Amino acid sequence: MANLNQVELQNLRHLIGSHDTAIQKFTTYAQQATDPQVKAFFQKQVQDAQATKQKLMSFLN
Repeated sequence: MANLNQVELQNLRHLIGSHDTAIQKFTTYAQQATDPQVKAFFQKQVQDAQATKQKLMSFLN
């Protein structure tokens, strides 16, 4: 993969940070949910956000 320029690196860091925030929020929402379907929905969102964050972080290698 080609080297990232400063703007691309900054954007990547922003996206990773946004996904990290989403993971934290969705985790909290899942823990607080009482309806099993709502809990499952937020747990799925956590998994998806974690997978995307990992994919984005792979561009830093």
